[in-house]
Amino acid sequence: MRYAEPNTAAPAITEVSARVEDRICTLRWHWPDGLQAVNIHKAASGSADSGSEPPAGMKLYTREEYKANNGYRDRLDDIGLVTYTVFARFSEAGETVLARQPGGENTTSVSAGKARIYYAIVQKRGWLSKQKAVHMTITAEVPVTRDVLCYVKKKGGQPAGKEDGIQFPFVQDFAAGRNVLPPIEIGKDDYVRIFFTDGRKYGLYYDLVPE
Repeated sequence: MRYAEPNTAAPAITEVSARVEDRICTLRWHWPDGLQAVNIHKAASGSADSGSEPPAGMKLYTREEYKANNGYRDRLDDIGLVTYTVFARFSEAGETVLARQPGGENTTSVSAGKARIYYAIVQKRGWLSKQKAVHMTITAEVPVTRDVLCYVKKKGGQPAGKEDGIQFPFVQDFAAGRNVLPPIEIGKDDYVRIFFTDGRKYGLYYDLVPE
């Protein structure tokens, strides 16, 4: 399988729309006359196809299936933005080819929602001690890489943001479920709070919720 040559008068997919309900995405589009099948590519937004060969993992979908199901239905197990691309599939010189559409009429993006990351911080200070132990717990609905979160230490009060104090990275990824981190020692007047390392970026995919 390959892409059709750019100068080929290939059939075009238009009027692509998407509706999400109960984490099921229903795609619909206008079929050009004579086209009997498409290939559907699903990817996280921002990872658009730019190769010279069709991407792997596409779904073959026929016009008859589309009519029977009144569209194409797909379960969203992802988080963040998801992009669907519908490629017209046809034969050229006895070979199956896909039509690229640089204008993007065959593409649409939907929000698959956000995953929640819960965090708990417990500070314990010994009698007459100049330090206290901080116990942090991260409970995530999905696996989260270490670079998504950081913790900030501030003297005299709670940090208001990731720049309000000294920022520290986490050294391990977080599995889905409850992650109990090794305790850390801080000064008796220090406070710790957890933040996104990049709120604008990771806020599209996760909600950070204190327990």
